[in-house]
Amino acid sequence: MSDYKFKKIDAFATKNSGGNPAGCIFLESQSDISEIEMQQIAKELKGFVNEVVYIFKSAENLFDLKFYSSEREVDFCGHATIAIMYDLIKSNPDLQDTEILQIKTNRGILNVENRINSENAVFIMSPEPVEKTILPETLEIADNLGLNLNEIDTNFPIRIINAGLSTLIVPIKSLDSILSISPDLDVLKSFCFKSEIDIIEVFTTEIADQTNNYRTRVFAPTFGYLEDPATGSGNSAFGYYLIKNGLWQVETISIEQNGFKNKFNVVKLQRQIDNKGNDRVLFGGGAITRIEGKYIIQ
Repeated sequence: MSDYKFKKIDAFATKNSGGNPAGCIFLESQSDISEIEMQQIAKELKGFVNEVVYIFKSAENLFDLKFYSSEREVDFCGHATIAIMYDLIKSNPDLQDTEILQIKTNRGILNVENRINSENAVFIMSPEPVEKTILPETLEIADNLGLNLNEIDTNFPIRIINAGLSTLIVPIKSLDSILSISPDLDVLKSFCFKSEIDIIEVFTTEIADQTNNYRTRVFAPTFGYLEDPATGSGNSAFGYYLIKNGLWQVETISIEQNGFKNKFNVVKLQRQIDNKGNDRVLFGGGAITRIEGKYIIQ
């Protein structure tokens, strides 16, 4: 029997929304747990959290992260990264004055900016983007999302961008249309595997709150659930999409996300030039710890 320090933490939560739940397992070293056990815990937590993140310290101010959904290992999970890094910094007096930490993931080493004192948030540098050139037909996308073809906004392109996860980005004409999307889990899962994409992010310029810039929804059937209510990786891909298409004009943009008109989660995106001179997207937010204890496996 083994037990692990466990927290259930909701990332991107606001006073009006529940955020996105992550299971967080804190390890002393990589040898504390096997890949089989990591997948087992994620399967047992299906329906309770969307992903489980495992963390251990590997060097000074460097932490290794592994992510699992109930179905499989995930290369990168933005909301779980926000959840565990926000909690790690806020709970550790030795880290509270550290401005920048680093995390090692399957998508490389990324910076974590500690802005808890100033903004009650952490900001994560998203992985470098990779764009896919082969796209599904627009009619096929509409059919699998359960949309009428005329609800897709042809003023903006459809693209696939990987900024942690391979993300199909689909423009939608109106807020009402985006809120009405209700696809079938199994149908959408088959479409995603066939199209070699991890998630689908739909967006519209029509927003519920004028202090925000865009509304998004994210569907993640390949990870065992239909909708992701607040995402870092998907919205980072969307950020790169906005930059490429000249749709990001200010330093910080605010994304309202989920299928509820006025009880949305909020994800912040910022632009930053990295040490290679490349334009990079940071995603940021806070988190709320809901449950704390031990997770026991036998």
